[in-house]
Amino acid sequence: MPQDAQAVTAPCPEHLIRAEIRELSAYPVPSAQGLIKLDAMENPYEWPRDLRDAWAETLSRLPVNRYPDPKGTELVARLRTVMGVPGEAALLLGNGSDELIQILLMAVSGPGRVVMAPEPGFVMYRMVARWLGLEFVGIPLKPDFSLDMPAMLAALERHRPAVMFLAWPNNPTGNLWPRADMETLIRAAPGLVVVDEAYGPFARDSFLPDVGSDGRLLVMRTVSKLGLAGLRLGYLCGMPAWIGELDKVRLPYNINVLTQAAAEFALAHHGVLDEQAAWIRRDREALFKALAALPGVEPFPSEANFILFRVPSARGREIFEGIRAGGVLIKDLSGQGGLLADCLRVTVGAPEENARFLAALEAVL
Repeated sequence: MPQDAQAVTAPCPEHLIRAEIRELSAYPVPSAQGLIKLDAMENPYEWPRDLRDAWAETLSRLPVNRYPDPKGTELVARLRTVMGVPGEAALLLGNGSDELIQILLMAVSGPGRVVMAPEPGFVMYRMVARWLGLEFVGIPLKPDFSLDMPAMLAALERHRPAVMFLAWPNNPTGNLWPRADMETLIRAAPGLVVVDEAYGPFARDSFLPDVGSDGRLLVMRTVSKLGLAGLRLGYLCGMPAWIGELDKVRLPYNINVLTQAAAEFALAHHGVLDEQAAWIRRDREALFKALAALPGVEPFPSEANFILFRVPSARGREIFEGIRAGGVLIKDLSGQGGLLADCLRVTVGAPEENARFLAALEAVL
């Protein structure tokens, strides 16, 4: 520092970080070391040995000294074929669904802009909106976690949201709202409607075939729940005019060369992933019946790869800790109160993992 330069007090977070950011907490990810991990809706199954060897050989040939294809051209083509994306729709790749939510809300952000979603729902809708200084309006679900249609329609009319998110199936409740209700909300929306189908591999219906029939509709998906969570890859489908504008906000090279190649390889062998999803759907039904048979436990119907369940009043945290002491990590939602009071969420694991979870739950009950 030059001798004649005057020292200036170093800045502190209170001076530079926005107040609404300082009020937030970072997204919590608990350690699962030494535990059976049933808290994050992951596919519990690995690939067969021969497939893993072929995948490793594919990755070994990649030129990691070069930047990846910025558009992910070959991966996009594979996604179109495997997932049945309509020809009139365009795709945008993201580093998980989280980045796609961020890209979309960055593109529409501005004074007075509103983001809307039913709640309880995926927490990142609210979090990203707050990061960007947007107003978030959450519309409570009914006690049975169904949509409160009069409240939703009234909020659309009153707040005129730029974006409405509809997670289908919903997280953390797992239910698939009636298609007729979804279609009513899409028609009534003054802005964009994002149908978040993160759990699409486990559900009986999809809006993906409808992309292109309504200019307001975007469908967001991820390969994480299908068994590729470590790759962090999501994709957004919609009319080319919208995707073209959103692409301007996407950071260059956001999908690295390893993710592109690994995802394309996996999708070329999607029969293995489809079979695993079928196993999870089968085991979900068995797990639901086992939970329903336990005294004081109320599981909620799910079309995702997890089950939300309610335990006896005021015992949520105690039971969560007891299950963890039994060697299994699930998700404690009981502290959120409201509709989620006394609620816990368990990912559907492999049969032996589900058995360990049920034994730990029975022991603490």
